[in-house]
Amino acid sequence: MQQMLPVLSITIMVVALVLVVLGVRKPRPQVVIEERLSQYGHRVPTLEELELQQPFNERVLKPLLRRLAGMMSRFAPKTSHQRLRQKLVEAGNPANLGPAEFTGLRVLLAGGLGGLLFVLFLMSGSSLTNLILFPAVAGGIGYLLPGVWLGNRIKRRKSAIIRALPDAIDLLTISVEAGLGFDPALQRVVEKWDNELTREFARMLSEIRMGQSRREALRDLAERTNVDDLNVFVSAVVQADQLGVSITQVLRVQSKQMRMRRRQRAEEQAHKAPVKMIFPMVFLIFPALYIVLLGPAVPIVWDAFMR
Repeated sequence: MQQMLPVLSITIMVVALVLVVLGVRKPRPQVVIEERLSQYGHRVPTLEELELQQPFNERVLKPLLRRLAGMMSRFAPKTSHQRLRQKLVEAGNPANLGPAEFTGLRVLLAGGLGGLLFVLFLMSGSSLTNLILFPAVAGGIGYLLPGVWLGNRIKRRKSAIIRALPDAIDLLTISVEAGLGFDPALQRVVEKWDNELTREFARMLSEIRMGQSRREALRDLAERTNVDDLNVFVSAVVQADQLGVSITQVLRVQSKQMRMRRRQRAEEQAHKAPVKMIFPMVFLIFPALYIVLLGPAVPIVWDAFMR
């Protein structure tokens, strides 16, 4: 019996070691039916997965802005809604904002600024007048800020289109005179530059490829941009298309007029420069100049009057 003890102990140790190894070893993962099916085909994602793939502003911010805009649209007239839509189109649809989202952004910013200032004044123990007046002013400023930003964006976009238009018409005229049609020449302009004007031309060409007539695409281009120079160019091209006039002659005349308008605009800006320089000269340059020139004489004059 004593001779069997070492054998039994060794056997028990081996069995225990085997059990430990089997326990520590990572269990084989269960094969899910969906994983096996995904090996033979593309698995359609669920609605929850599709929703989580969208960015945060699409999932949370824009629905919140639409809800706030829906609450405010009951009190706003329909004409203001259409006017806001036109302004967003002229601004190039920044961040794909619609009228509802933009109105919600205004309400959210006004409520956020007003509420923040109200909480700060409430914690500081201010009077009732300050507790009502300053948050109301902050809310009004928050409501107006998006409109100011939108107006500046429209102005910058129109300026960019006006600056790019003469060169684009020059290249369009040269391409048509070289033998290209109007649409291929316009495509050449789109490939040459990447700016606000060429993006609108590319959109117009896409609409023409989708079946829209050239006249309607040109009119839609003029409505989206609402730039006077571009409206004149579109009117001339549409009229030439209706009357059967040579497009080459029309483009040559328009190119000459655009260059003349650009020169006149530059001369106008040059004439405005002296008037704009008056304010920095009076409030910034002249005081510094007087300090440098008359500063050393001030102690001498002071001593002379004090004697």
